Amino acid sequence: MREYKAALFGIAILISVQSHAGEFVSKADKKTKASFDITRTKISTEGNVAIFEIEVSGKAGQDKPKKSGKFAGARVFSYVWPTSIDPAEVGFEGKSGILALAVTIHPDFNDTPLFENDGAKWHTHWVVLTPDEACGPKGMKVKDIAEGAKPKLPKTWPGVPLYIDSPGYPPRFAGKTVKVKVPFDNIAAVESAKFDGVTSGLRVNESVHAPLLCIENIFKVASGDLSLPGQVSKEEKK
Repeated sequence: MREYKAALFGIAILISVQSHAGEFVSKADKKTKASFDITRTKISTEGNVAIFEIEVSGKAGQDKPKKSGKFAGARVFSYVWPTSIDPAEVGFEGKSGILALAVTIHPDFNDTPLFENDGAKWHTHWVVLTPDEACGPKGMKVKDIAEGAKPKLPKTWPGVPLYIDSPGYPPRFAGKTVKVKVPFDNIAAVESAKFDGVTSGLRVNESVHAPLLCIENIFKVASGDLSLPGQVSKEEKK
């Protein structure tokens, strides 16, 4: 994972982090908008269900991008859990990049065609992230699918030329916390994984060509350097 860390940040940013079983706590940062200022990141499992949580210093989900009325240049806000899980575990081509669960909102387009929730509401995706200088120096993107390529993709892939899945898992917002419950066929792959927490803005390319979706702005990285310090905890099912 080191090459991706370097590509995304270039230099490490020191943030005070305290680790506990299944979660780690980050120091609040007044320079970051409170709704994206991560203070706690956690992944735990109950039976075959993984529970992803991010806590911020303000009200989670409060801030949303402004609608521009067009797809090109559209902005996306997100709460993201980058993981060490192989993308093959959720249906993508194996070892194709960093698998991340993302809770996103983007009022200018819909990418969840099989479900009721649309781009104007907070909803959940699996994405595969890779470095790309076209997104800016040391930039990152949601991995593109090249024209004519036929990689392995999840059954709920929304049909866009990206390594993205729209599984329909509803995010739950409560005060400072956003939480998502995700069932897994192979929960052992989650229990052995490492993870981090990121809040960020993304943007659709103005020319609508590869790279189609770049990470435009990192609001906060829970660990400070994308070192994936989190260790998943196994909990008794309630």
